[in-house]
Amino acid sequence: MALPFLPGFGSPAFQGISVFLGVLLSLGSSAAVANIVAGIILIYTRAFRVGDRIKINDAIGDIVEKSLFVTQIRTTKNVVITIPNGTVLTSQILNYSALAEDPNHYLILHTTVTLGYDLPWRKVHQVLINAALATPHILAEPVPFILQTSLGDFYVNYEINGYTNQPKSMARIYSELHQNIQDKCNEADIEILSPHYSAIRDGNQITIPENYLHKDYKAPGFRVSPLDHPLNQPNGKNSSET
Repeated sequence: MALPFLPGFGSPAFQGISVFLGVLLSLGSSAAVANIVAGIILIYTRAFRVGDRIKINDAIGDIVEKSLFVTQIRTTKNVVITIPNGTVLTSQILNYSALAEDPNHYLILHTTVTLGYDLPWRKVHQVLINAALATPHILAEPVPFILQTSLGDFYVNYEINGYTNQPKSMARIYSELHQNIQDKCNEADIEILSPHYSAIRDGNQITIPENYLHKDYKAPGFRVSPLDHPLNQPNGKNSSET
């Protein structure tokens, strides 16, 4: 409103400067305008709310503030990360809290343990389910379940899945779940030797901690057999038979 009353407003020089300043303002504010537009879109898409536990790119934490320009996340280490809304809009957003309170769609936490083929899979399933049920904030209903995700060259991949309605305790739940998997496997005489653990049983003690072993347990001694022993001959025949 004041520009028309300035001296020389109608001169070509003044008009040229006005256009130049307008171009600078447009170029310099493009990022700010993009963040504002992204902030408005995020508000109406309702991708997350303040207090939700989400993951954006590599950042995992709780939303502490969302404005037209930026979104702030407080991580589990109490570090506040400020992300421009333009980046948020173009990123994949994982919202762990969106369905956590819905009894039909509780959040499922999962982890994987690899065990050898010598173990009965039914026994493994029961041990892992017991480990999940012993973990605080893992719900007893719906019941945790096991998926055998692959059959590797040396081991089977068992994925334990448990339901929870406490997404903000994810880090603690995972830690306690892993502890319980170790305890329950040791109690059931299951050695976690994978992924590529190898041991010579002759003369080597079992890897289960000592407090889980029987009092009379002793490490097996080395066994030596002569070359003409029946077990060392083809088809189980000794040298005299061949």
